[in-house]
Amino acid sequence: MNRVSYTLDSTLESVNKVEQTALQMASKAGFDSDECDSIGLAVREAAVNAVLHGNKYDPNKKMNVSYEMKEDSLIIKVADQGNGLKEQDVPDPLAPENLMKQSGRGIFLIRSFMDEVQIRELQPGTELTMIKHLKQEPQSENGRAQGQEKEEP
Repeated sequence: MNRVSYTLDSTLESVNKVEQTALQMASKAGFDSDECDSIGLAVREAAVNAVLHGNKYDPNKKMNVSYEMKEDSLIIKVADQGNGLKEQDVPDPLAPENLMKQSGRGIFLIRSFMDEVQIRELQPGTELTMIKHLKQEPQSENGRAQGQEKEEP
């Protein structure tokens, strides 16, 4: 299974399903447990944003989620049917006026955990694409991954 897609209701139960699937896909793709946890948290934040801020828990609006495993990365997309979000409208949580706010750190966290993050306006809604690359083991001079034993005949 290299690609999985869901259309889900705007509920917290859906957020949990999105996170659990992300954890399973990340593990299957070969990420270590710390990376899996980071991916799970990033995807959970994206799903919460879609349900809470995008769809505003509207039962008539859905959240679309897709997971795609590639040879060297995991690509996860979360889309809502809300009013849309422009990338330039995402507040900087480190700006002095935002430091004491109770919310507004989701996208910041997602960007810190994932290698690439793209925000795209839809009609209606917003799609957040998150990409995490598998780390390649460094190769030694003989072409083997470092730490790999040489086979004896």
